[in-house]
Parts: sequence; structure tokens; C-alpha cells
Amino acid sequence: MNSRTAKIIRTTGETDICVSLNLDGSGKADVCTGIGFFDHMLDAFARHGFFDLSVRVKGDLHVDGHHTIEDTGIVLGQAIAQAVGDKKGIRRYGNFVLPMDETLILCALDLSGRASFVSDIEFTAERIGSFETEMLREFFYAVSVNAAMNLHFRMLEGGNNHHIAEAAFKAFAKALDEATSFDPRIRDVLSTKGTL
Repeated sequence: MNSRTAKIIRTTGETDICVSLNLDGSGKADVCTGIGFFDHMLDAFARHGFFDLSVRVKGDLHVDGHHTIEDTGIVLGQAIAQAVGDKKGIRRYGNFVLPMDETLILCALDLSGRASFVSDIEFTAERIGSFETEMLREFFYAVSVNAAMNLHFRMLEGGNNHHIAEAAFKAFAKALDEATSFDPRIRDVLSTKGTL
């Protein structure tokens, strides 16, 4: 089996980002974005998806966290697309309903080669630590566009804002793990078109 890894470096006037991803890892994470709660979420993504993930970000946090979080989503999406490769033999679709105490989040995705993002997740607080809650949408939108995936979230039950965000990251990890896993019945790509 070919190595399903990627390393993406992106430097702009606002951020300097390096992301390394191994889809067939063991859940090891080495993350430093300068935003503690965001680090916690990316660590949860790696651990629960069994991905090995390294993220190093130097962003303009003296402005706010927007560029750091959104641009990390761009680079992570690019890394997912590169690591998945030609998509031969993978399940393509993944979904997971994740409970976290009073919160219940559904994530469903399709590695279709077409970007679409839909979410009804809402928060009652503007921040979790120094993480602006409105940035959850921006992050996952950037991931979906740059990974060329359909990505859907439904908040079936909500409550604590920390739980909502964490459940979303973990549900995404579990759904992506399923979508990128191999099925021996799939010999090429799972598409009537013959390509994704």
C-alpha cells in the first residue's frame, strides 16, 4: 500500500503554516497554533481519527485568531486531498453521530471531489478560551473547499459550548476515518463516472 501522507507549507503575509498528515497513523498529534483551545481540538481530531498530525502555525494573533484558524483549515484540507490521493479502494463516504454528555453532533461527508459545506451548529458564547466560536464554521468551510469534500454537520442536541465544538471535531475525525478507509469490495473508485 502506498504511503498516504502529506506535508503542506503555506506562507502568506498573515500566517506561516506547516501541516504534516498521515491518514494511516495511530493518533499522534504535535500541534502548536498559538490558540490553546484550537490546539486541543486538532489533537482530538488526530486522536479520534487515528491520524498522525503535526501542525505548526505562526499567525497574526495580535490582530485576532481569524487568519490562524481559517488558514489552518485551508492547509489541512489540502493535506487531506493530497494524502487521499487517487481514492482507489476507499469507502468515500463517512458519517458519525457523536455524543458528548448533553451534546449530540452528526457529521457526514463525501470525498466527492466537489466542495459543499452545510452546518446548523450554533453557539451561545462568543469564545471558548481565546477561540472565537464563529471560527468553527470558517475552519470547516476551508477544510471542505480545499479537500474538495461535501461536509455536513447537524447539531441534534446542544448545551455546553466546549462540548459542541469538541463533539464536532471528533465526529469529523470519525467520519473522515471511515471515508478514507479501504473496502476490499471496491477495486477502483466508488463512482459510476469512474473518477472522483
